[in-house]
Amino acid sequence: MKAAQTLPLDKKDALLKAEHYCAYQERSHQEVRDKLYTYELKPTEVEEIISSLIENNFLNEERFAIAYANGKLRMKGWGKIKIKHGLKIKRVSPQIIDIALRKIDGDDYIQKLRNTLERKKDLLKESNDFKLHHKLIQFALGKGYELDIITDVLKTLKNEN
Repeated sequence: MKAAQTLPLDKKDALLKAEHYCAYQERSHQEVRDKLYTYELKPTEVEEIISSLIENNFLNEERFAIAYANGKLRMKGWGKIKIKHGLKIKRVSPQIIDIALRKIDGDDYIQKLRNTLERKKDLLKESNDFKLHHKLIQFALGKGYELDIITDVLKTLKNEN
């Protein structure tokens, strides 16, 4: 099925559409820029609209990055490494990425990892403790968690059992 063709829009109509697009959910500058180019606008018009959206607080890269980081942690159980990579793909600046990662609550982060590892451990049918430990580490690394935090949480879980 083909995507619907977008008709060329004038700058005023494109601004209105972009405002609605940004009001619906937080967006990165690049997502909005890409969307505006589908309206066949000139690069100068796209940048003027981006500036207007920033001035009127429809677009805020820091707000987007914080919402993205917290959402990916809560909903997908991603670790900071994977969140950072996702924000890089969205072309968020390194400074804003650092701010967003620092805003993640440390206790929530550890608890999410802990819950994720406990659920995964229950799903794995591995009798060899060494292999189980390795599989859990690999799983958490794939989710984007840092190795030192993974090993700390696994030690805590082992000591509790």
